[in-house]
Amino acid sequence: MTKNDTNRAETLIQALPYLQQYQGRTIVVKYGGNAMINGELKEAVIRDVVLLACVGIRIVLVHGGGPEIEALLKALGKESRFIQGLRYTDEETMEVVQMVLCGKVNKDITALIQRAGGRGIGLSGLDGGLLRAHRLKAGGEDLGLVGEIEAVDAALLNTILDAGAIPVISSVALGTGDDAGKSLNINADTAAARIACALGAEKLILMTDVQGILRDVRDPDSLIKVIPRPELDALAASGMVSKGMIPKAECCALAIDGGVKRAHIIDGRLPHALLIELFTDEGIGTMIL
Repeated sequence: MTKNDTNRAETLIQALPYLQQYQGRTIVVKYGGNAMINGELKEAVIRDVVLLACVGIRIVLVHGGGPEIEALLKALGKESRFIQGLRYTDEETMEVVQMVLCGKVNKDITALIQRAGGRGIGLSGLDGGLLRAHRLKAGGEDLGLVGEIEAVDAALLNTILDAGAIPVISSVALGTGDDAGKSLNINADTAAARIACALGAEKLILMTDVQGILRDVRDPDSLIKVIPRPELDALAASGMVSKGMIPKAECCALAIDGGVKRAHIIDGRLPHALLIELFTDEGIGTMIL
C-alpha cells in the first residue's frame, strides 16, 4: 500500500459522517459562472453532482447561462440592457433566453450527466408549470418579461428525486395573471433559493466566480467563513456586502428565512468545490446559518 492509497482512505473516512448526515436529504445547487464555461471545471462539477446522487443525496441542479445568452444576442446584433443587475427582457430577448436556457444549455448539462453515469432530467419552469411567476418591478422600473416566482411545484420535483434522477432546471417560468401562458425570465440564483425553500432543502449552494463574502474585497485572505443570518443584514448595511455579491447574499437570506438550514456561497473556479464543501471539515466559501 502506498502513501497515496492511505491518503485516499483517510479522505473517505473523513467524509463518512457527512455522507451519513446528508443521505436522503435535498441539496439545491445553483450552477453558473466560469464553472459552466471552462471544460475541465464543467466535467468536475458534473462528476461531483453524479457522485452526490449515487451516495443517496437528493441533488437538484439549477443553472444560469448569461454568457451564452449574451453571445447569441450579440450575434443577432441586439444590445443588452441591465436594470439593478437584471437583464431587461423584451419579447425578442425572451425568445433568445428560452432558446438558450431551455434548449442548448439545459440539454448539454443533462447529456453530460448521462455520460457521467447519472440520470439527468432536463426541465424548465414551463414544464408542468414547475415555476409560476408574475412580472417583477425593480424600484418601479419596467423590466419587461422578467418574473418573480410565486409558486414552485415541489411534488413534481419530488417525483423525479424519488426515482433517483437529478432535476436540471433552467430558470424560465410560466407567467400568471395578465401574463398567463407567457414565458418569464427569472434570475437563476433567486430561482434556486425559491426551489430550495419549496423542497425544504438541507442546503442551498451558490457556485460563483469569487471565494465568498470578504471583509475586504481587496484582500483574498479576509474571507468570512460563517455568518449567522442576523449578521448578514448588518454586513449589507455596512457596505461590506456590495456590488455583485448583494443579490447572492439576498438569495441566501431568502433561503434561510424560508426554512433552508444552510446557504453557501462557494468558488466554482476550484475543481470539485462541491465535494470539498460538503465532505471536508474545513469546507470552502461562506456559510450562512
